[in-house]
Amino acid sequence: MELCEFISPQLTKLELSSTNKLDAIKELIDMLNTGGYLSDADEFLKSVLEREKVGSTGIGKGIAIPHSRAVTVKEVVIAIGRSSAGIEFEALDGRPVHLIFLIAAPIESGGLYLKALARLSRLLRYQEFINELMEAKTVEEVINNISSEEK
Repeated sequence: MELCEFISPQLTKLELSSTNKLDAIKELIDMLNTGGYLSDADEFLKSVLEREKVGSTGIGKGIAIPHSRAVTVKEVVIAIGRSSAGIEFEALDGRPVHLIFLIAAPIESGGLYLKALARLSRLLRYQEFINELMEAKTVEEVINNISSEEK
C-alpha cells in the first residue's frame, strides 16, 4: 500500500481559502464530494467533527490529519490542503496549521484506513519533507514529493 493510491490532483489544493478549522475541513470535504467519493457530505462532516471532539488532529509542526470512517464514504481517499497563512486548528503545539491531510474511509476499511494514517504520520515526522510540501509550486510536485518520500 502506498499513500499515492489515495491521493489525486483533484483532491489537492495548494492554497485553501479557509481561515479557520471548520471551514478548512468543509473545504476539503467539498473536494471529496465534488470528486464523487461521498454519498452524503453533511454526514461525513459530522463524523469528522465527532472525531475532532475526542482530540484535535492538529499533530504539531504545522500539520493536521483530520480523519474518519463513515458509511457515506465510498473508498479510502485523502484530500490535501495547504495554507501559507496558517489556520488555527487547536494543534498540540498551539501553532497554526499549514498542511491538512483529510483521510476519509468507509466503515469496513479499518485496516487500510489505519495503515494510511500510520504511514502518513510517519512521513510527516521529517521537517525536510514538510518543507518540500510547503515549497512545492504545483499539485503534481506535492504528489511527486509524497511518492518519492515513500520509496
